[in-house]
Amino acid sequence: MVRGVLRMYRTYNMIDKNPVIDKVRTLVQDEGLIKKLGIVHEISGVSTTTLDNWFNGKTRSPQHATIAAVITSLGYKEEFVKDHAIDVEKERKSGRAWLEKRQEEAKANKPTKKSNGHSKPNTRRKWTGKSWEK
Repeated sequence: MVRGVLRMYRTYNMIDKNPVIDKVRTLVQDEGLIKKLGIVHEISGVSTTTLDNWFNGKTRSPQHATIAAVITSLGYKEEFVKDHAIDVEKERKSGRAWLEKRQEEAKANKPTKKSNGHSKPNTRRKWTGKSWEK
């Protein structure tokens, strides 16, 4: 995945930062460690820089393993809870339509030149022993 690009999903959208960052911040605050990130680092192995970037910096979507390291070190467990029943065939149809729309948008917005404004270099040249020929 390219850094600096947020991936869009049909069933999950975040505006600025992944909401899990706020949940972890709340857990760290509840443990009285928000001003003591060095202690969180000691017990989780996650660097204080990473934690600071989650809470105050530019990190928008942290890795799941890193989140899990912090929450389990604080004595919490992650749970998945069934919220509602789904119609799989209906969801497949909706998902397919959503993907097709995104592909059409991407095709319509595809730049004709490289992003730096230069044309693609001509790479079909041959060395003659004295100079390059096209």
